[in-house]
Amino acid sequence: MRISRFPSIVDDVTVRLIAAVVLVLGVVALAAHQWWVYAVLAADFVLRSGWGPSASPIARLVNRWVRPKVSAKPRYTAGPPKRFAAAIGAVFTTAATILWLAGTSVPVVLIGVVMVVFPALESIAGVCVGCIVFGWLMRLGVIPESVCLDCADITRRAAQRQASATAG
Repeated sequence: MRISRFPSIVDDVTVRLIAAVVLVLGVVALAAHQWWVYAVLAADFVLRSGWGPSASPIARLVNRWVRPKVSAKPRYTAGPPKRFAAAIGAVFTTAATILWLAGTSVPVVLIGVVMVVFPALESIAGVCVGCIVFGWLMRLGVIPESVCLDCADITRRAAQRQASATAG
């Protein structure tokens, strides 16, 4: 029985829009010192990384209201690195929440900066820091290739894309 419903392939445009929402919430939390926002983000990241985008309120909002208004064609990319990135977001925002509840502020601000920089890189530049770390871990053998065959062999995805283009 498979518990997670995280897709093996995701639309990078949608992922970047989700990152933009996370960026806005991260900026609000940091600029207004509204540390409770990290608890909201932590819950969303846990839901998204554990059960997929359909369990995430932010991803659902983006898929229903934002993505249909963006005319860019889908750009498909491997899902496992994006899931890993969401898990990193879960760890950071959960840590920020715990530290905030413990009454410390400097570590919360430092995590807050990371929670602005990482989603900014993803949403604005298309650079997924979690995906880069995922790739390093695959090359080191920490994450087995079987977790993401498309990541291990990029030519598979290119061949699938070409087959789709000639069939259509």
